[in-house]
Amino acid sequence: MAESSQQLPIIAITMGDPAGVGPEVTARALAHPEIWEACRPLVIGDAAILNRAATLVGAPAFRAVGAPREARYDPKSPDVLDMGQLPADMLEPGVVSPACGRAAVAYIEEAVALTRAGEADAIATGPINKAALKAADIDFIGHTELLAALLGEERVTTMLATTGLRVVHVTRHVPLSRVASLMTVENVLETVHLTDAGLRQMGIQTPRIAVAALNPHGGDEGLMGREEIEAIGPAVERARAEGIAATGPIPADSVFFRAIRDEFDVVVAMYHDQGHIPIKTHGFERSVTVTLGLPVVRTSVDHGTAFDIAWKGIASEESMFEALLLAAQLAVGKLAAVS
Repeated sequence: MAESSQQLPIIAITMGDPAGVGPEVTARALAHPEIWEACRPLVIGDAAILNRAATLVGAPAFRAVGAPREARYDPKSPDVLDMGQLPADMLEPGVVSPACGRAAVAYIEEAVALTRAGEADAIATGPINKAALKAADIDFIGHTELLAALLGEERVTTMLATTGLRVVHVTRHVPLSRVASLMTVENVLETVHLTDAGLRQMGIQTPRIAVAALNPHGGDEGLMGREEIEAIGPAVERARAEGIAATGPIPADSVFFRAIRDEFDVVVAMYHDQGHIPIKTHGFERSVTVTLGLPVVRTSVDHGTAFDIAWKGIASEESMFEALLLAAQLAVGKLAAVS
């Protein structure tokens, strides 16, 4: 590689559940020259499976390495830190498998270890499958919870981002029936704090944070629920008293439109689908996720393992492409901040 490219951040890319679309979207994304202009990609996965995916989608073959120091960062033969988790002949595309669940977690654990050792500057993750984790008796429901445990952090949350819209959630993977009970001043305020700090790290000096209401019409002054009066509104008032540019609660049927119109930099949503639906409607294929509150940069594709189309060569790499570019951007900012 050119001498200047040695200054680019190293992104550890986990290939995700081997039975899903992760291997093929990773191979496709690394075929784009823009990725190599922004970072030095190092895939964490199984070389035989990645090469099977590369052949499927017509992407360059991967070069297996045993340690990061062996990586060449050559776009003509991308490097994969070969974990040897799953023989290629054991792979059953589109099928929930305990072996795939264990492999996906092993890739994540290695990526975390690399960032802790200073051998990678950021992590970009391919999709994992909750059913496969459960089948493997792994007691984590997703990436965010696993990464928080591995890095010893309790206060973390996920931001979804696509062109013109960012969303952070107060609650994530919980049943809708439990959401109202989790609407406390403390939970909402903590999410606002994480959001403000995360966007400042991304270079937005004074983030404009819109806080969504939980109930229709913002609760109609208590007629349709009191969460806005007892939890969401007081949390916003406390945030504003601390100097955070928070506004709300704003009815959910208008807040996302206002954010897209550039009135706000981010929306704090109260529950999973309240935030995911507008993001995926506004820019599904290009949306990515960022974990806020971690000591390392982590971005991810904003889609699942898509078992229904996995290993058919038709999965779009756009979300992985965007996740890699954002990881590189955030890593550069983080490196500049500590230099």
